[in-house]
Amino acid sequence: MPHSGAAAVETTTSNLSNSDLNFSIRRRASRAEADSENDDVSPVGDSNNIVNGGGDRKTVKDGGDGVAFKYVYRPSAPAHRRVKESPLSSDAIFKQSHAGLFNLCIVILVAVNSRLIIENLMKYGWLIRAGFWFSSRSLRDWPLLLCCLSLPVFPLAAYVVEKLAKWKHISEPVVVFLHFIITTTSVLYPVFVILRCDSAVLSGVTLMLFSCVVWLKLVSYAHTSHDMRSLAQSFEKGDASPSSLIEENNYDVNLKSLAYFMVAPTLCYQPSYPRTERVRKGWVARQLLKLIIFTGFMGFIIEQYINPIVRNSQHPLKGNLLYAVERILKLSVPNLYVWLCMFYCFFHLWLNILAELLRFGDREFYKDWWNAQTVEEYWRMWNMPVHKWMVRHLYFPCLRNGIPKGVAILIAFFVSAIFHELCIAVPCHIFKLWAFIGIMLQVPLVLITNYLLKKFQNSMVGNMIFWFIFSILGQPMCLLLYYHDVMNRKGRID
Repeated sequence: MPHSGAAAVETTTSNLSNSDLNFSIRRRASRAEADSENDDVSPVGDSNNIVNGGGDRKTVKDGGDGVAFKYVYRPSAPAHRRVKESPLSSDAIFKQSHAGLFNLCIVILVAVNSRLIIENLMKYGWLIRAGFWFSSRSLRDWPLLLCCLSLPVFPLAAYVVEKLAKWKHISEPVVVFLHFIITTTSVLYPVFVILRCDSAVLSGVTLMLFSCVVWLKLVSYAHTSHDMRSLAQSFEKGDASPSSLIEENNYDVNLKSLAYFMVAPTLCYQPSYPRTERVRKGWVARQLLKLIIFTGFMGFIIEQYINPIVRNSQHPLKGNLLYAVERILKLSVPNLYVWLCMFYCFFHLWLNILAELLRFGDREFYKDWWNAQTVEEYWRMWNMPVHKWMVRHLYFPCLRNGIPKGVAILIAFFVSAIFHELCIAVPCHIFKLWAFIGIMLQVPLVLITNYLLKKFQNSMVGNMIFWFIFSILGQPMCLLLYYHDVMNRKGRID
């Protein structure tokens, strides 16, 4: 019995004239050759895939279209038709996907780190403890808990001030003064409580972060309300024409809007926000599970790796320089893992969970900061809620008041440095200004990386400097400095 594919060819041939058959073969051959120039044809040995008349591949049985191969894949057909670069050459390496190599790096990373974890457990055993992070007095930090629970008093006070301002019971200078008192007290009050109580460091850091968030939100609320009030008054007097800005942000003192703003994952106040239609409960449950897993992994790295390295180190600015460098380099890898886990847990998981529960629509909490070409670009993409606050309530107000751009950027870094110092120095009960100096040193790094980007026209130079300064040098150095200063204050080490 003849092969079904051969029978199909024979039947097709019998229904066509010789001229039609030759035309069909030449047409297929020309299209297959053209397609071979684009590297879209199958290897010669693969006789199951041939080019169809429409340019698409079509799978047929062996012999079904074997006539086409007779005229296409000949020894005399040229195998090299145009100039091409090797995939890993400098001219072609960034023009194609490297997903396979990326997967290989992940596999190697998992394998290597798994071996290191097993080796660490075999050598040192299970080192998880409460110790420095959760001491026995953590459960007795009730003054800090009460302070945290009393923070909503300050937004309520700001609401009362705005309500009085709307009713025109107080003048604008009085409104500004009262908001200044409220916002300043919202930060100084937690600082006073922490300094009076010898609390656990983690408890103090948590309270300071909450108080700083409240301060930023209250400043945005007061500044935005003042601006909307000014626009409304100008419109009433006829000094300004109606605009979409006035229509969208109609001045109204609403306690519900303020309450939503205080819990929403944003630092910039506005009367209404883009909202999603519903809460995805299954999605929230999955994100919560990820948050628990990555938080546990972060705690494991801290207790099993970072704490032993830090305890067995010396003050980085005292003693042997080479030894200090070795400790910093050894600390850099686990510190980098913790930093990346912290970013993923807070900026991606927690803020998205909060946004989903509140149906908050704008979830651009970060951009691709890992591709930052300069240090300035990193700070613009790393923390979008703070960046938007800085641009809206600090940077552009400085420019509108005639302050040069460079000075405005310096002021933004100065404010950021103050809050970084408060969040670390106050819970540690030491004021060595390490965090403040570390943030202010970003200013010359901004100038250096901007210069290198313009000079070499290469995004990788600034990106590598950013990773080295933040991951290899800056954060491990800061961690060692604060740890040893805290331990020296408590008299635990010499």
